[in-house]
Amino acid sequence: MTGAVLSPHPLSKELMHPEESSWTPSSRDRAAEQPPGQTRRILRLFHPYRGRLAVVGLLVAASSLVSVASPFLLREILDVAIPQGRTGLLSLLALGMILTAVVNSVFGVLQTLISTTVGQRVMHDLRTGVYAQLQRMPLAFFTRTRTGEVQSRIANDIGGMQATVTSTATSLVSNLTAVIATVVAMLALDWRLTAVSLLLLPVFVWISRKVGRERKKITTQRQKQMAAMAAEVTESLSVSGILLGRTMGRSDSLTKSFAAESERLVDLEVRSSMAGRWRMSTIGIVMAAMPAVIYWAAGLTLQQGGPSISTGTLVAFVSLQQGLFRPAVSLLTTGVQMQTSLALFQRIFEYLDLPVDITEPEHPVRLEKIRGEVRFESVDFAYDEKSGPTLSEVDVTVPAGGSLAVVGPTGSGKSTLSYLVPRLYDVTGGRVTLDGVDVRDLDFDTLARAVGVVSQETYLFHTSVADNLRFAKPDATDEELEAAARAAQIHDHIASLPDGYDTLVGERGYRFSGGEKQRLAIARTILRDPPVLILDEATSALDTRTEHAVQQAIDALSAGRTTLTIAHRLSTVRDADQIVVLDSGRIAERGTHEQLLEQDGRYAALVRRDARLAPVAS
Repeated sequence: MTGAVLSPHPLSKELMHPEESSWTPSSRDRAAEQPPGQTRRILRLFHPYRGRLAVVGLLVAASSLVSVASPFLLREILDVAIPQGRTGLLSLLALGMILTAVVNSVFGVLQTLISTTVGQRVMHDLRTGVYAQLQRMPLAFFTRTRTGEVQSRIANDIGGMQATVTSTATSLVSNLTAVIATVVAMLALDWRLTAVSLLLLPVFVWISRKVGRERKKITTQRQKQMAAMAAEVTESLSVSGILLGRTMGRSDSLTKSFAAESERLVDLEVRSSMAGRWRMSTIGIVMAAMPAVIYWAAGLTLQQGGPSISTGTLVAFVSLQQGLFRPAVSLLTTGVQMQTSLALFQRIFEYLDLPVDITEPEHPVRLEKIRGEVRFESVDFAYDEKSGPTLSEVDVTVPAGGSLAVVGPTGSGKSTLSYLVPRLYDVTGGRVTLDGVDVRDLDFDTLARAVGVVSQETYLFHTSVADNLRFAKPDATDEELEAAARAAQIHDHIASLPDGYDTLVGERGYRFSGGEKQRLAIARTILRDPPVLILDEATSALDTRTEHAVQQAIDALSAGRTTLTIAHRLSTVRDADQIVVLDSGRIAERGTHEQLLEQDGRYAALVRRDARLAPVAS
């Protein structure tokens, strides 16, 4: 497969702010303390669904108004219909209360359906946005980031926001509308009792905000701990991790390490659950006691000669008050949940705000017909400023259909040079061209069609052989799969398996040997049919016999293609049109195999080294 990256995902553009275009640990920590404009960014997530949310708002408003009507109907029943014996009026009022409950239930179901759909779509957008952003990140990001950490962001962090995203918006609007409508109705019944009821509300708001900040801090720690656990599970329970753990006798220590991580998560989960629990319980107790306070205040007012309050008004007021407290408590709880969710949103925004170093130009060049000439023109490259240059002043031309071999000691920059052609990295000086066009000016589709890579690290998905091959060409026919497998000299082995091309390759292809996996990778590249081929140490991990079989498949793959071979063993590069010897990122020698032997320099020394090691390798 090629190293061309995907085009930017629209969600990350929508959420990216100019002032957040660079991402560093220090800026991330500051953002976690006080995320700038984060609320606006969260609201923008719902912008594409504003029409549906408007419908939810109308349903919420209608439901709140209907709910407020019920206590007034109850007052008329107690003060008018029953005392005056008006049976007809009593029946109508009772029917009205029943209809109120029915209408509220219907509205509630519709609200839940629409708000849940919107919430799930927002979560889908977030998951897709993060995944697309990660697809565009350079290789350096993945070399310094644990796989489990990435998985945790997508699964745990976004999953943890589900309740907030799917129900909080509706709950916020619904409860806020209910509180306003209820307070207005209470004022209409008796303003003095309303003042008593709302006396402690500011204190409750202050308590809930304090609890929310406390839970947000704990949530940030909890999500980091979950990411650490996910990373440990991913590494230690992979096929490679299990093999390493058992052969090193470390299974028990790995279990103890996981248990320690899990224990820390238990502590954080308990702290998160109990944070502010007593304070919020106190609010609930006070609110539950308020009816008694209202009855007591009404009784004292009557005894001291104040204006009398009818039984119906008193019961209706208490009913409204209870109706007020439920949405008020829910609002306070929602506020706590929203502050907690800010920690999750911030972790997601961190990934969406990661700078993308390799992007498609504004007006990319598209090559319909690719010849395959590759040139390195005064190429310099450094992974970062601190590490110094990895490549310096590299000038090489590979004609279309020609072959170049790059050799040299470990760390000389061989693989790095090959990464520059498919833009896995961009040069820091000079340029790399394909058919005379700077690869940085090409569109990603052209690069994907042009460059194929077969590396030492063969990766196969945990699916069938056919699906692994079709990853290169999804519409490939069975005949094309078989032809590619035959060219890679792997068809006979596949055909001998009980399930043939439907055989599951296993995790990372562990049901196949190293040579078989390598030939499957070659078949996959043959199916892709790129005009430029990069072979990065494709046979270095194989024994001599397997290497010979794989080399035959590589020879079939290389025929007629521009080939760039990165080699440690020199037996695979003797026939190259041109051989370049790298030393500390610079070209030390160049020429054909015979020419370099005559020079008796670095290449000749490497050949002699291989000759000494040949008996061991065999």
